[in-house]
Amino acid sequence: MGRYVLRRLLQLIPVFIGTTFIIYLLVWAIPGDPFAGKCGDRGCPPSYIAEMNEKYNLNDPLVVQYFKYLGKLLSGDFGETYSGTAISSLLEQAYPVTIRLAIVALIIEGVIGLLAGVLTGLRGRGFLDNLVLVSTLFLIALPVFVTGFVLQIVLGAELGLIKTTVSSDPSIGELIVPGFVLGSLSMAYVSRLTRTSIMENKHADFVRTAVAKGLAPRRVVGVHMLRNSMIPVVTFLGTDLGALMGGAIVTEGVFNIRGIGGLVYKGITTQEGTTVTGIVTVLVLVYLLMNLLVDVLYAVLDPRIRYD
Repeated sequence: MGRYVLRRLLQLIPVFIGTTFIIYLLVWAIPGDPFAGKCGDRGCPPSYIAEMNEKYNLNDPLVVQYFKYLGKLLSGDFGETYSGTAISSLLEQAYPVTIRLAIVALIIEGVIGLLAGVLTGLRGRGFLDNLVLVSTLFLIALPVFVTGFVLQIVLGAELGLIKTTVSSDPSIGELIVPGFVLGSLSMAYVSRLTRTSIMENKHADFVRTAVAKGLAPRRVVGVHMLRNSMIPVVTFLGTDLGALMGGAIVTEGVFNIRGIGGLVYKGITTQEGTTVTGIVTVLVLVYLLMNLLVDVLYAVLDPRIRYD
């Protein structure tokens, strides 16, 4: 297992370089003046533009710019905004909030999605199965921002059960409703994925063998059937954490959460390429590490899987 993890870590290096280069290329190859509007209505003087181009290596070829940025990145320097604020300080303030929001969403979608999927998968066709299928289809069809606005109006403005906006440093309790909104789409997919996997494994040979051996139904379901059915679900949940952090822009905007979503949106609108590149680079790292963790969990869930 140790050799496999080391090999996978080495494989992540070219993937990281490739993805970050594409991100850098897409961000900095966008046409337009990145310093437009930075000096008011009159425009920035040529001396200021020349100084900023030199500071951010914008006079160099794009490949040279990237490798200079990568060198700073490996030393922990994410760069500065055009106003002189360190990107790392912005990340330190915004990322904990988004991580808490993403974890709350992941827990909600995991618990509710797994529970609904297991119950409907075991019981088969019936009222509960139809109810879950209709509910999940409704969540899939409904845009996340619509779900957020509806819950914000109904639970916040009408019933007064929640605050319509969260505080600058929200607690876990304040993030439950935004977390539900953020994870609603994935929750529907987890439910349907679990249901399908349970229904397939319910008639598998290893389940029939366990029943024939006289094992208790709880042990058959919990140890044998559920363990094997969790493999595709774990794959989805593992990679979904990065997606939740990257997709939190809309949810954070609806509930006025000061996370990375606001930073990305502000960076795009103001053409702050350093901010956008730094944030997305961290998201890439999360994706890569979560994929590695999912691969390691395969061997835990399925004893047949061995890594040499």
